[in-house]
Amino acid sequence: VLDYGVKKNIVRCLTDRGCYVKVFPHNTEASEILAWNPDGIMLSNGPGNPTAMPQEIETVKELAKGDTPMFGICLGHQILALSQGLSTFKMHNGHRGINHPVKNLVSGLGEITSQNHGFAVTKEDVDSNDLIELTHQHLNDGTVAGIKRTDKPVFSVQFHPEASPGPHDSRYLFDQFIELINQHKK
Repeated sequence: VLDYGVKKNIVRCLTDRGCYVKVFPHNTEASEILAWNPDGIMLSNGPGNPTAMPQEIETVKELAKGDTPMFGICLGHQILALSQGLSTFKMHNGHRGINHPVKNLVSGLGEITSQNHGFAVTKEDVDSNDLIELTHQHLNDGTVAGIKRTDKPVFSVQFHPEASPGPHDSRYLFDQFIELINQHKK
């Protein structure tokens, strides 16, 4: 886990699924993380403007060059997007609280989510990048709520699947991450 302000429940959601978790400080170099030989990399949530974190963006860009499964949440989602050449913008009104409706564009199902962010990924950049697929969309304002790489086991969401208390509609994302890890290990 790259710690940008990680919530304890993210670590709990991983350990509940049998993961041995090592938490790295936000400014850890990619080489140090890769030397640990992780089966998967979690990019945690956290506060603030993702463009103010150029070292972290470069680290994630370097990590994403490999084939290690990667899962980003909230700020981790934004940092992943920036590392892939997408842009972010400051929202007029951020998304705060529970009961935010999101559509999973892969399954077609709606999810009730918990959100807490003031920045979002620019949808036009997602639409114009052949290596990025929009996977989740906020139903109130159409903002990007999830993306994945089309050529690598890398994905991220803007909302909080680990929310506790909060809706658990999106906990399957941790299972999806573990499945990517298991496939990669084979």
